[in-house]
This record gives sequence, structure tokens and C-alpha cells, in this order.
Amino acid sequence: MTTINDVAQAAGVSPATVSRVLNGGRVTAERAERVRRAAAELGFAPNRVARSLRMQRSSVIGLIIPDIENPFFTALARGVEDAAQRTSYSVVLCNTDGNLDKERRYLDIAIAERMAGVIVAAASRGRTDVSALQSRGIPVVAVDRRPRGAGVDAVLVDNEEGSAAATAHLLARGYRRIACITGPQGASTAEERLAGYRSALQEFLAGDQGDPAAAAEGVDLLRDYTRHADFKVEGGYTAMADLLALPQPPDAVFAANNLMAVGALQAVREAGLEPPEIGVLSFGEVPWAPLTRPGLTTVQVPSYDLGWTAAGLLLDRIAGKEQPLRTVVLRSSLQVRQTTAGPVRAEGAA
Repeated sequence: MTTINDVAQAAGVSPATVSRVLNGGRVTAERAERVRRAAAELGFAPNRVARSLRMQRSSVIGLIIPDIENPFFTALARGVEDAAQRTSYSVVLCNTDGNLDKERRYLDIAIAERMAGVIVAAASRGRTDVSALQSRGIPVVAVDRRPRGAGVDAVLVDNEEGSAAATAHLLARGYRRIACITGPQGASTAEERLAGYRSALQEFLAGDQGDPAAAAEGVDLLRDYTRHADFKVEGGYTAMADLLALPQPPDAVFAANNLMAVGALQAVREAGLEPPEIGVLSFGEVPWAPLTRPGLTTVQVPSYDLGWTAAGLLLDRIAGKEQPLRTVVLRSSLQVRQTTAGPVRAEGAA
């Protein structure tokens, strides 16, 4: 009869390590995989352990996100956890910093630990690859960002609509040289928010000039007001400082996430300017936005609902519910405050 010592010897670990693995204790992913493989190969306790090793998943869900310091992802993670706890699942949080290598390691860990399912905000639309999980039957739900070509359920925000509404608001307030600081090239959210910004400019120019061709040319002339950054405070600061150094700097900026808006505000104030003299608008709320003077105008995103909904879709898949792939798109809303009051008003004109 195979014993725990036999499994330990085959796996090259101590009996205590085998016990921890079989009882859900914490060990490295590599050791856990060796123990599980050895136990399955030796047929250790076939009525209980070996059968579970071959057939069952853990009661753990992986949540892979790019930046836990961003309040948006903090609220999203809370939504996932609250939904998971209702069905006795636990959540393991994995922070990638938008780094593909880190993301791949976490995806490998999800496989090694036999996680019940994974929710992922992709580091790269074109390069994030969840096929290894899918091939092993581990359900995957994309949240906020969908990997290109991945046949998975997804919960997203209507980024283009929200960004177009934000840009149209700036135009309606009288701003005309509107810059856009968007995220890294290849990030779906960055591409979609930039597209919304451009579509609003083109629609405005078409209506203003009555000539769609001239509108397209006008949008192209505004290309010097577009900057890509890293979705972080430092990136927003650097991009805004560069824009303010132009011979004809922008009179407003649409920052495509909340942290870059913080950096942009810092650069604006260091340049001796103050909103709404130069308009500042953020895609994504920050907790202190209503408390600043002047208050920061934001596109509010239902981040908690994103997490809650994504967890619900994943739990349905884990439960084995047969249904077509689903994409849930949540809408944002514009919260207007004083940083976009308009350049004319900032100058004291009636």
C-alpha cells in the first residue's frame, strides 16, 4: 500500500510538504505540482486524494489585474471578492504591473494550483494568451480588457462612448485645443478611449464646417495633442509637461485614466496654471475628486459592478452551466465639476 512517505520520496520533498499540499496548505507552485503528480502516479489514496487530484478544482479563483494601486482596480477586486464569498470561493489577487512576463507566470500558477477559474484584465490586447487555461478546462472571464481572439466571457465598459461624451463636454464648454493622454499602445482600453476622443472631435468639426473631409483633416492636424503614457501618475505628468511645452499648448486635457489625470494636474499646477483656465477631465473617478478645489470632472466607471458581474459569469461557468459566450457592457456617466468650467469663464468674461 502506497504511503505518504512514498509520495514524498517520489516527489523529492518531505512528508510534511506532502501533507500540506494534500490538505490545502501553502507551498510553492512547483512543489505542489510535483506532489500532485507523484500522488496521482502512485495511486495514493485512490478513493479520495488521487481522484480529486485528477478531476477536481480548488475552491480558489484567480484575479489577475495590472495595477492594484489604482482605485479603479481596488473597487473591482472588492466586487469580485464579495460575489465569490457568497458561494464560498476565495480570491487570490495577482498584480501584473501590466508586465506580460508577470502575467504569464500568474497564468502558469493558476494552472499549477488547479484554480477553479480566472478573471483577467489583460496586460496586452494582442499578446495576452489564456489558451493554456482553456485547454485544461479552467474557465476564464475577461474584465475591463478583452484579449484579442480569446473566446471567453467578458465584462467591459463602453470606453468609446464615455470618451466621446467627455470630449464633447470639453468642446461644449468652449475648449478647442484639447489634448488626449491615453494609455500604452496595445491596451484595448487605451485604443478605445482614444477612438472615442477622435470621433467626438471629428463629429464636432463636421458639424462646425459641414464638410466631413475637412473634419477628417482637422482631426489629423490635432495629432500633436495626443500622447501615449503608462496609465500611471508619472506617465500622466510627463505627457502633460511635454504638451505644455508646445509652442501652442492645449487649453484642455482628457486623461484616459484616473492616475494619469493626477499626474496631469500636477504638471498643470507646476506650470503656474490652474483649472479651469486649462480644462482637466479624467476617465475614471478618484476618491478625492469631489474634495479638490476646483473639483475634478470625471467619467465615472462602475468598477465594483464590473468585478461583481465578472465573478457571476465565472461562477456560472465553474458550476457547469451551458450557455453561449456572453459579453456584458456597462455604461459610464459624466460627473461634471469645476475643472471643466470653460476657458472664457476662467478669464472672468461674462
